[in-house]
Amino acid sequence: MNTHNREILQIALPSIVSNITVPLLGLIDAAIVGHLGAASYIGAIAVGGMLFNIIYWIFGFLRMGTSGMTSQAYGQKDEAETMRILARSMGVGMLIALALIILQYPIERIAFTLMKATPEVERLASLYFRICIWGAPAVLGLYSISGWCIGMQNSRFPMYVAITQNIVNILASLVLVYGFGMKIEGVAIGTLVAQYAGLLMAVWLWTSHFKRLLPYVQLQTLLAKGAIRRFFQVNRDIFFRTLCLVAVTMYFTSAGAAQGEVILAVNTLLMHFFTFFSYIMDGFAYAGEALVGKHLGAKDRPALRQMVHQLFVWGIVLSVVFTLVYGIGGKVFLGLITNEQSVITASSAYFYWVLAIPLAGFAAFLYDGIFIGATATRWMLYAMSIATTAFFLIYYGFRGAMGNHALWLAFITYLALRGIVQGFLGRKILN
Repeated sequence: MNTHNREILQIALPSIVSNITVPLLGLIDAAIVGHLGAASYIGAIAVGGMLFNIIYWIFGFLRMGTSGMTSQAYGQKDEAETMRILARSMGVGMLIALALIILQYPIERIAFTLMKATPEVERLASLYFRICIWGAPAVLGLYSISGWCIGMQNSRFPMYVAITQNIVNILASLVLVYGFGMKIEGVAIGTLVAQYAGLLMAVWLWTSHFKRLLPYVQLQTLLAKGAIRRFFQVNRDIFFRTLCLVAVTMYFTSAGAAQGEVILAVNTLLMHFFTFFSYIMDGFAYAGEALVGKHLGAKDRPALRQMVHQLFVWGIVLSVVFTLVYGIGGKVFLGLITNEQSVITASSAYFYWVLAIPLAGFAAFLYDGIFIGATATRWMLYAMSIATTAFFLIYYGFRGAMGNHALWLAFITYLALRGIVQGFLGRKILN
């Protein structure tokens, strides 16, 4: 195995493990409340979980922006700047977390007005939200630390943190629900405890390996005008790019829901194939963030081009493998998820769209990582804006004639265009 492949896998594989553990936190909560004797508990966890996913998704720039800027400073061997980037990111994250806690009531009211849940689900989801919102400092702090670690070519620490969170969440939720007789508040507190346990683990790992960098944290250098301007410029572009991504994702769900319960169920199930593929490809995107930034910082263009080439070799191979696996075993997988025959039967008409996902989408994931590592976030925003516009134009242009097929055509085109446009713009990074 050559050096570039070894570097890619050293970052990608722990990142993939971390990504796969993310949905486990939600699944654990769902499994526990699923045995409490009322469907409203499951609905409350689903609604509350969706709300936090959206909130934290929007502020994902704390991880991505930190990763790109840190990797470049690492490539330049500028330890002082790597520390200052982490401090700036943590500071911004804590301010956002404070704002979320202070504004929790209006956020809650707006969210539940839009979601239109039943009164009982809304009551329980509100309780879940009011407890879990206090985890915002831990979640956003972990975003900053995880991004920084990836930028420092270390994806093992985020993996250890993710595993710790899952173990603590399982134990705490089970003890509180079955040991102390709590219901949804026990699940919420268990999640909260797990989030702060993850933060404590991250802080412990950081101090045990990087404590020597603390003296570089000086207020004067932290607030240097040029550095602050670059920090907010990079993260602003990622923020607006993420809003586009959230808009497409949420509209995909709502457009399916408008076509009836069966179509909604079909689209939800089939999107699991995209989600699983994304967990794998995001691992390689993280490798792109770390290594592109490192090579750019070191001004090593030949190594940069070779590493990007190897990333795309991995992307093409994995896309072919996923297409074959989905084609051979995809319908068996659907049968494991649901025994609702009407949904399984209806999904057959749309399954070929699933087979298009890997080859249409892999470039978008890899270029996201490359562009974040290069801090070329403005180009990311341009590509996402074009792809998002195309999504809505295609769906509204063809939904009358194609129905739900128009929604899938729009989504596949959106994925492909992100990769194509970024590929065109990305030549400036590599040359």
